[in-house]
Amino acid sequence: MFKVIVSKYAFKELLKIDKEKQQLIFNKIKVLENGIFTNDKSLKGKHKGKFRKRAGNYRIIYLRENDVLLITVVRVAHRKEVY
Repeated sequence: MFKVIVSKYAFKELLKIDKEKQQLIFNKIKVLENGIFTNDKSLKGKHKGKFRKRAGNYRIIYLRENDVLLITVVRVAHRKEVY
């Protein structure tokens, strides 16, 4: 079981999304909390060390720190503007 922390910036972005899509994103964050990382991709370039999880047309960008079982959600945004 991982502890998930959502940054203030990511939380503000999440509040701007409509309720139906918010629920999908919350469900994906719950999956992260359970330690299921299937179909997640590691990012390259300036985002190296971060991972992304798909939630419909939205992406959840997060950092995974294995030593302390901590996941920090850095950003939640539409796929066109997340990178």
